[in-house]
Amino acid sequence: MTIARTMAQWANALKYDALPDKTIHEVKRRVLDSIATCLGAYRSSPASIARAKAGAVSDPPPSANIWGTKHHTSPDLAAFANGAMVRYLDYNDTYLSLEPAHPSDNIAATVAVTQTAGKTGRDMILATVMAYEIQCRLCDAASLRAGGWDHVTYGALSTALAAGWLWDLNEDQLEHALGLAGVCNITTRQTRTGQISDWKACAFSNAARNGIFAADLARRGMTGPHEIFEGPKGLMHQLNIPGAKDVILGRDGDFMIDKTYIKYWPAEYHSQSAIDACLQLRPQVEGKEIKEIYIGSFEAAVSIIGSEPEKLRPTSRETADHSMFYCCAAALVDGDVTLATFDEKRLTDPKLLDLIDKTKIVEDAELNKGYPKGIPNDITISCADGTKANKRVDFPRGHAENPMSDDEVVAKFRRLAEGVVNDTTAERIIEQAWSLDAMDDITPLFAFDVIE
Repeated sequence: MTIARTMAQWANALKYDALPDKTIHEVKRRVLDSIATCLGAYRSSPASIARAKAGAVSDPPPSANIWGTKHHTSPDLAAFANGAMVRYLDYNDTYLSLEPAHPSDNIAATVAVTQTAGKTGRDMILATVMAYEIQCRLCDAASLRAGGWDHVTYGALSTALAAGWLWDLNEDQLEHALGLAGVCNITTRQTRTGQISDWKACAFSNAARNGIFAADLARRGMTGPHEIFEGPKGLMHQLNIPGAKDVILGRDGDFMIDKTYIKYWPAEYHSQSAIDACLQLRPQVEGKEIKEIYIGSFEAAVSIIGSEPEKLRPTSRETADHSMFYCCAAALVDGDVTLATFDEKRLTDPKLLDLIDKTKIVEDAELNKGYPKGIPNDITISCADGTKANKRVDFPRGHAENPMSDDEVVAKFRRLAEGVVNDTTAERIIEQAWSLDAMDDITPLFAFDVIE
């Protein structure tokens, strides 16, 4: 009984009726949030490139459409293009554990294969819960980041299993799909190091593309490497992730999607509590000359967004939203962090650069104890007049311990949809997302018209 076989048995045994109402509702919230972040990114360069790549291939229905168009393409290319749009703004949901991740990256894949397989909204909901389970439980089991590998390595596995289930693969085929997906999709963390490129938007969507491809090969009878996790050259040994053997997948109402967080601000998740703290401190220091911003933080935040020299002078949106220095400066100067915060012209704003130069980010052993349950950032701002202001935030708005309401999720959707789809289309998307479980065909939810 291999680990992959155990996963296959779990997937084929799990039924829609086993999902609590709260879990079904969380999937709907994540679908609406994913369409929102797609719309916010729709006119970006990476989104345009990915759509053009997927649009070069036509695949008549039943097949997957490129979101915001009526064009149908292969499911792997649809997942690539749509996933890149969902991910570009770094505004989709998050899960923090030994390995951090953005599990709604799976949704573009489950949508694409649901369409291609002619399955229903309920099927898509259950497949999405499965994908979250595989990715998030693996994130609980072992850190990829510690060895220089990227979290999207787990995404090839999660999307392969979900796609295979949607295509009605048996246990043998699902085991082969996981072997095919796992053996050739090990990715390095250079994606998120230094000055960050367009590829950050595409890293998981490429893993999803390959996960779907692996499931499709298995569906057609191709076999994959045996013991992809525990084999002598398998993932557990090669990536130093022995904890993968201890994964126990969801049952009895305990599902990982309920433990993930919808983002309140469009920035890397470890910065969310720092942004929150700065916004709460701003009224106390507004109009004063700031001498120093001291941020006590935890290892993951310091390592990912608070230590590299490139984060002090970001030259791209991707680097700026992965810079705690930049995000905190913007929160103090502007009173918010929005999509406009990362416009190219803002990256050289003297006011922001001056505050960045006054900012110190230091790892704090005590704060390390609070992660990953929370993301504790403790900020002290010292002013020229001798006054100091301090605020610590562990659970920013949107965290599972401080979740956004449905109204806030809808408001986020409307903000990102404005100017991209008309009001009538926006309201239809909202209505259909909340009714996803009643849809026999999910394509109308994603084949909306975009304002040219």
